[in-house]
Amino acid sequence: MKARYIFIILIIFAWPLFYLYQRQLGAVSFLLLAMFFLFIAIKEMKKLKDEEKNIDSQQNKQKIKRNSR
Repeated sequence: MKARYIFIILIIFAWPLFYLYQRQLGAVSFLLLAMFFLFIAIKEMKKLKDEEKNIDSQQNKQKIKRNSR
């Protein structure tokens, strides 16, 4: 996720989270923020794993080409 989108989402949700904090429900807003960042982290990990798989498959193809010559 781009940093710009994360920043926009946090700005949009700042007011409702602050409202919860004012009503002594800060734990709920903290939980929502933690879930949001967990979602972002999982998404980034999946992206990194896919990139690694692509790099590994390209390297394997190059090894096969070298061995077949």
